[in-house]
Amino acid sequence: MATCWSRPRRMLRAMTVEVIVKTVEPTPTAVVAAAATWAEFPAMWGPMLDKVWSFLRGEAPEGLCKQGHNIMFYKDDVPNVEVGVQVSGSFEPAGHVVPSALPGGLVATATHSGPIAEIGDTHRAVCEWSTANGYRLAGPRWEVYGDPDPSTGDFDVDVSWSLVAP
Repeated sequence: MATCWSRPRRMLRAMTVEVIVKTVEPTPTAVVAAAATWAEFPAMWGPMLDKVWSFLRGEAPEGLCKQGHNIMFYKDDVPNVEVGVQVSGSFEPAGHVVPSALPGGLVATATHSGPIAEIGDTHRAVCEWSTANGYRLAGPRWEVYGDPDPSTGDFDVDVSWSLVAP
């Protein structure tokens, strides 16, 4: 079972986030994978994402990335992570960039709006809601980053956690 990130609880966020349970299909991704610590990860994700976009803008097969969004996939609490972009299908690995997929199945999801530094609050809200409503967290969780608003540069992030049905 996955552990929700812990720090002092801020119930205000949990009360303002709408959590939805739904079944999703796997989503193909192009990613760079790594094992990290939570302290190391903030400095790692940017260069990982840059490698994926360099591949997609260069040697990627035609049509692989049409309107893909950036993703961060946390496989576990180590964290073993994948950072990349949604794509239209599989492809041959190219250096550090490999094909993968966001998992399908039952998920609890919520949209994070606001400062990205507070995304942990949205993760906690999904965890707390899931537990309170009889769901068990399966472990994997991910973020899908929306398109920036042209006038403000702000963007929403969909936060999803895999669930075990009650």
